[in-house]
Amino acid sequence: MTDFVSDPRSSAIDLLILFVAVALTGCATIGRQPAQDAADMMVPTTGTRGEICCAMAKGAPKQEALVHTAVELLGRNRVDVGGRFYPPDCSGLVRGLYATQHVDLYDGLGELDGGNGVGRIYTHVVQQGRIHYGPTLYPGDLVFFHNTWDSNRDGLPNDPLTHVGVVEKVERDGTVLFVSWVSAGVERYRMNLRQPDMHKTADGRVINDYIRRKGSGDHQSTRYLTGQLFAAFGTVLR
Repeated sequence: MTDFVSDPRSSAIDLLILFVAVALTGCATIGRQPAQDAADMMVPTTGTRGEICCAMAKGAPKQEALVHTAVELLGRNRVDVGGRFYPPDCSGLVRGLYATQHVDLYDGLGELDGGNGVGRIYTHVVQQGRIHYGPTLYPGDLVFFHNTWDSNRDGLPNDPLTHVGVVEKVERDGTVLFVSWVSAGVERYRMNLRQPDMHKTADGRVINDYIRRKGSGDHQSTRYLTGQLFAAFGTVLR
């Protein structure tokens, strides 16, 4: 079954409100929450599922240029873009890539300025671009994820907007290739929203990478694959 989002902008704002609420709660939380509260605190994976996602549209020159720069950075363990160094994390990478196209992903955040990097970038897209769930993607689109790590350290998968990458291309079977910063540096990852729970196909081809490390104390509702933890796409460049 496919989930359709009737009002993407409303959904984007709702997720932003959720992000702020959970972030504030996380700052005040010490230790683990009681197990009975877990069901009420899960952050749902929002977005498109099924056969309609995803397909790649032809990119504008600035979109193609951004992706070209992203691919050139693959394998590096520092973010050096245009002669400027950015923090070695996922938000630093995408901010550096967008800076090559004269877009500051931290610009215009108002009172929310000061949140974590991924949340700040998501806020910028809500204000200056378009949050969506496919099915059509453009080169250089942002891809956001929930729950890639326990950012509020409460032992529960209730952590919205914890990772971001840049879409490179989409393969024939709908697998999205994106460039992101992980622990080893800049890498290419895969995500397939048609089969979000599958790591490899029968012939051994990876369609969903592991984007969250497994831990011995993980909650039973914790998920690990890119397709399972997908939150939304974001288009800024046109």
